[in-house]
Amino acid sequence: MIELHTHTTYSDGILSPQQLVERAANAGVKALAITDHDTLCGWEEAIAAAIPFNIEIIPGVELSTVHNGRSLHILGYYPQKELLIAPLAERLAGRKRRAKQMLENLARMGYPLELEPSDTKIALGRPHIAGAMVKAGYVNSPQEAFARFLGEDHPAYVHYEKFSIQEGIGLIRDCGGIPVWAHPYLFRGGKVEEVLPELIAAGLMGIEVYHPHHGNNRVNRLKQLCQEHSLLITGGTDYHGSDLEHPENERWQLNKLKLPLSLLEPLKQACNQ
Repeated sequence: MIELHTHTTYSDGILSPQQLVERAANAGVKALAITDHDTLCGWEEAIAAAIPFNIEIIPGVELSTVHNGRSLHILGYYPQKELLIAPLAERLAGRKRRAKQMLENLARMGYPLELEPSDTKIALGRPHIAGAMVKAGYVNSPQEAFARFLGEDHPAYVHYEKFSIQEGIGLIRDCGGIPVWAHPYLFRGGKVEEVLPELIAAGLMGIEVYHPHHGNNRVNRLKQLCQEHSLLITGGTDYHGSDLEHPENERWQLNKLKLPLSLLEPLKQACNQ
């Protein structure tokens, strides 16, 4: 079984790369993609940790782009690391600037916070701020922090620094990677059918068809679109480790989608073309 969308503590995941690999092995995963937000720093740890379990690590990333004024995420598989390091350094710096602005917004609202000093390699994001709000006693859960303050259109929210879909997809392609639209039905800036042609024109090569937020009807529709436009099909649980804190959230468990390893070969073939 395969997992093509997971996160570690280098972005907003709960588990370290080592812990993620161990949990994936226990769940029966045979191929695991590390797709942290705007950083590649978990790759080497995951590769080393996977050796005893005979798990194949798929190097990846999830880029945060902006389209129609909304966040749109692009997964990239098999990019050349040495070509991405410098561009992603600026993306990480932008994340820190964004986090600083959200902290300033919260302070003006009467909720002062200080994030604990973090590794410069970590991609700061709203989950880190939400966790700090829980720790400070301002909210009872990260979900409440998002619902009241940090979600899009809420008072503390700050948009990502502008990084267009053309720039994001072009960067992955320039680095030899495979750009894939992550969880299309979570995008709030337009209908999938309307946005997809723009992404294809920018060089998109695949769609994340399988995702916990995609029911059968949406999966079937995305499969149809992939067939119509000759796009690759990927999928994953978008694993952050939230099932560790909330075991009742079964759909977020590793390998819950039971995706076949056959999804991987077309990705590899496309990467080698």
